[in-house]
Amino acid sequence: MTVPVPTLDLERRLADEGHDLIAGFDEVGRGALAGPAMVGVAVIRARDLRSGAVEVPPGVADSKLLTERRREAIFEELKAWCAAWAVGSASNEEIDAWGIGHALGVAALRALDQAERALGLDDAADGAASNVRIGAILDGPYDYITRTVDTFDAPDLPAAPHVVTQVKGDRHCATVATAAVIAKVTRDRLMTDIAREHPEWEPYAWERNKGYGSAAHRAAIAELGPTPLHRVSWHLR
Repeated sequence: MTVPVPTLDLERRLADEGHDLIAGFDEVGRGALAGPAMVGVAVIRARDLRSGAVEVPPGVADSKLLTERRREAIFEELKAWCAAWAVGSASNEEIDAWGIGHALGVAALRALDQAERALGLDDAADGAASNVRIGAILDGPYDYITRTVDTFDAPDLPAAPHVVTQVKGDRHCATVATAAVIAKVTRDRLMTDIAREHPEWEPYAWERNKGYGSAAHRAAIAELGPTPLHRVSWHLR
């Protein structure tokens, strides 16, 4: 199977529209039964696109089309490719309280807040950060980010994003594909670490299923019930 190679076409369009920073977003863990949902963001500078200093990173592709070994192999390279990157998280308890849509929005804004601060936007002179234009590309058809900005649970961002959605953005857009791999590796490592640190939860097999609803995971829930990391508002059995 030929793996599609993402481009920077949409990123360049946003740069041409006057955005200073381009941020690609993708989520992981939306459908899991246990653990957090996470949203990764990969940020590049528009001026680097215009100058040709940024090109599509070698090996990047939709994270679902890459093996775990391949994702791990390019993880550090992809982080270094970005001007800034981050992964925001919403806990299982927040998902239960808010619903998955709002939880993903908050996780995305937490990621963007970290990335903006890594770029020093929080240290900008009064009013300067708000003048920075951020063009954001969100994987999928639904913009759960814009509706979450300025809500009670969201972080107070140095600069708010202008969001465009792109179906299969992780296959088409290099920033989104990069964010997807970074988020996937980060969450997979977290779930593996949790499984290692909690041998009492071994029957749920999180080191293999990463919290998703495998047969072994569902069987353990049916026999033992949910753990404190399960999304109890979901249909677990």
